[in-house]
Amino acid sequence: MYQREVTPFRTVVYRCGTSKGIFLHENDLPQDPETRDKVIMAIFGSPDPRQIDGLGGADVLTSKLALIGPPSVPDADVDYTFGQVDIETAFISYSGLCGNISSGIAPFAIEEGLVRAVEPVTKVRVYSKNTDQIYVTEVPVKNGRPLISGDYVVPGVPGTGAKLNIDMVGTVGSYGKGLLPTGKAKDVFDVPGFGKIEGSLIDTVNPCLFLRAKDLGLKGNEVKKSDFEDGKLELLETVRREAAFKAIGKAYVEKDAIPFLVYVAEPMDYVDHLTGDQIKASDVDFLARAFFLGAIHQTFPGSMSCCTGAAAVIPGTVVYEIRGKKASPEVLLGHPGGVIDIEAVCETDKNGGPVLTRATYGRTARRIMDGYCYVPNKLFMK
Repeated sequence: MYQREVTPFRTVVYRCGTSKGIFLHENDLPQDPETRDKVIMAIFGSPDPRQIDGLGGADVLTSKLALIGPPSVPDADVDYTFGQVDIETAFISYSGLCGNISSGIAPFAIEEGLVRAVEPVTKVRVYSKNTDQIYVTEVPVKNGRPLISGDYVVPGVPGTGAKLNIDMVGTVGSYGKGLLPTGKAKDVFDVPGFGKIEGSLIDTVNPCLFLRAKDLGLKGNEVKKSDFEDGKLELLETVRREAAFKAIGKAYVEKDAIPFLVYVAEPMDYVDHLTGDQIKASDVDFLARAFFLGAIHQTFPGSMSCCTGAAAVIPGTVVYEIRGKKASPEVLLGHPGGVIDIEAVCETDKNGGPVLTRATYGRTARRIMDGYCYVPNKLFMK
């Protein structure tokens, strides 16, 4: 009897914020982790610089994975595992969260019948298996379906859409060391070959090290590789390795984006490199550039925007010092592709320490396609 050479896997492609991901039902995949990852790599077409034999887009922002399943903890509505699928090597990083892809989990769960729709807004509690934490997404709903039409703008995404509110306050201390992993709002790190540099390590959604642009010999408005003097990008990776990894006590892996690194600068006029629009200094609280897998992110990751918003309201951090003390919870972050607005509120505990009570950002998301991806059996069967 003829046996098919391929196995079909249910697949959904979702645009979430400024990223695009492949969404898979966890229960549809092989349960053996090694075999499962081989299937995932084949679906993406990795390893291959063009991902020509799969659905990956040959870009770090489009080589992202979401595994969704029924809740495994009492307080959650749905389980979610994020994976950054490497393009050129057979490697999937499951070490942290992607804020953009995270925004699409709740509407996907409603569409797939995993969560009952409640009009006009459905709150979905998503359990992040990456970090063992729960975050909440508010999804506008009509006629039992998530809305996709609206007037909310996400810089870097064409057009407008229905706003999703993602509250990540439940993800504080994703690495088990609290909001301030070092116990301080600001530390001095000794970087071999460079010297001492002041920075703030904050952990909301994912741990991130914040530095001043001027301390790195940078302006804060860089976008392209050509904007950097020779050795500056390598310096950022060196600082990330020597400061961020050591501060959270994690073994260094170059292809692992976690912990992140962001440098910030005072507001200045600049041009949105995606649209050519002029952004005025008065439109932002500060400039921020995200160092992501060896380059500057062309917009700004959702997870890092949330963490940056938190850093901006915690007294004593380098971000707080640049933004200054403000009464409004709205933080206006100027990035290469426009301005992100984040709501962040920091209070104090009985010992005077910082307590983050709100960390919310907005995104839009929509289903682009669904169907079956056909994976050659020879690529994953033992």
